[in-house]
Amino acid sequence: MFTGIITALGRIVQVDPLGTDASHGKRLWIETPPGYLDDVGLGDSIALNGACMTATAFDGPTHRFSVDISAESLDKTAGLDAPGPVNLEKALRAHDRLGGHIVSGHVDGIGSVSAVEPAGESTELRILAPAALAAYLAYKGSVAVNGVSLTVNRVEDRPGACEFSLNIIPHTLQHTTLGALHPGHRVNLEIDLIARYVARMLGRPEPG
Repeated sequence: MFTGIITALGRIVQVDPLGTDASHGKRLWIETPPGYLDDVGLGDSIALNGACMTATAFDGPTHRFSVDISAESLDKTAGLDAPGPVNLEKALRAHDRLGGHIVSGHVDGIGSVSAVEPAGESTELRILAPAALAAYLAYKGSVAVNGVSLTVNRVEDRPGACEFSLNIIPHTLQHTTLGALHPGHRVNLEIDLIARYVARMLGRPEPG
């Protein structure tokens, strides 16, 4: 379980295949800031761009850890199949503050950035989400984008998709990978856990 508050920026520095064909996953090595892994043990959960992964090995001198990601997870997520920056969040502990909202680390769908525009001192980020997620996105509701807990400012249903808008403050842009997004970039989306239960009570099919 996570809270959608990014605790560090990491970088995938190495991607190794775990087999010889597309049915096999990959092993990722992620570089972190010094000291970030001091309280992390083997088997602990760390979210990479909003996807919950298990730490499988450590390289202390280089501040790196590895995760094994299945072919299924690679197919259902974005930004985890090649070297590059990633948002990191350690699993929530019982005594931690819930600074964002309850995030499970399970990606519900992949969105596409449709616009990045100035909005006063902040930035408006607009994302096209799959139509299957439209019913779970609501004005002033919560959504996790690449693992970042954000508040939805506007929702517009479109044929075959749903566009929603977010206001990103400068601090968030500077301390997450959201600051590098441009139109066309693919992002991992996780809907609010409460929306899941409401949908279940109403008999709506699960997203995805």
